[in-house]
Amino acid sequence: MDDLFADAPVPVHGIRTGIGGWTYPEWRDNFYPKGLVQKRELEYASRRLTAIEINGTFYGAQKPATYAKWGSETPDGFVFSLKAPRHIVGARALAGTSKQIAGFVEGGIAELGDHLGPLLWQFAPQRRFDAEDVEAFLDLLPDAVDGLPLRHAIEVRHPSFQSEAWLRLARARGVATVFTDSTDYPSFADITGGFVYARLMASRETSTTGYPGLQLDAWAKRALQWAAGEAPTDLPYAGARDAAAVTPRDTFVFFISSAKARNPAAAMALQQRLEVTQNAIR
Repeated sequence: MDDLFADAPVPVHGIRTGIGGWTYPEWRDNFYPKGLVQKRELEYASRRLTAIEINGTFYGAQKPATYAKWGSETPDGFVFSLKAPRHIVGARALAGTSKQIAGFVEGGIAELGDHLGPLLWQFAPQRRFDAEDVEAFLDLLPDAVDGLPLRHAIEVRHPSFQSEAWLRLARARGVATVFTDSTDYPSFADITGGFVYARLMASRETSTTGYPGLQLDAWAKRALQWAAGEAPTDLPYAGARDAAAVTPRDTFVFFISSAKARNPAAAMALQQRLEVTQNAIR
């Protein structure tokens, strides 16, 4: 059984592929090997993927010891993205969440050390773009905690954010605007931060790899373009596609929701495509 934990993938050109969480029961049928005890699922998942987005932090505070435990169970180079608490992103006035933000950021996430990845701030679909309130909120987001640099990704879910005003504000503050391929929320790929954060939400139960092969080929190509600092030409944009500087960027691609049972396979299939590309260059 320990042979299952020997190797771990590494990011290709700074691209990390992952899933949301690791305790989904259906994964015990098609991702985790038979006989694997639940307490070792994170160890296994972190040696098949290069990142995991934690959803539990959205619903409740975690103890510092919990963060430390998660970090200790994962290999070097693996990172967690943490979804910010719902009581912050769901506040009526974002500008008034200073104390809550500090409580989350200073509540133990630094225990992850080098395993700490971006913080994801997901706005509700009902939250419209209010330039003054959103700007005040972005000013509250800290640049570091206990000497660890912090990176922030903002997922907007109201069409009013598809504007030059939001893009200018996000770029001025250096936060990434999350790209999703969802048909339920705004989908625009404008680069606004020093890294790229994509949440792919259209996996299919009928495909063993979540997305058909040609679609995964296309996402691998886009991920490589993002990592090189380029803006893929076949995605929608709210502003000018070439507005962001062309510079290499760490890139995160998570397979989230939809046919959730297929998402680990989708993430691994994308990772494999990226590794083939890397080997071809050598």
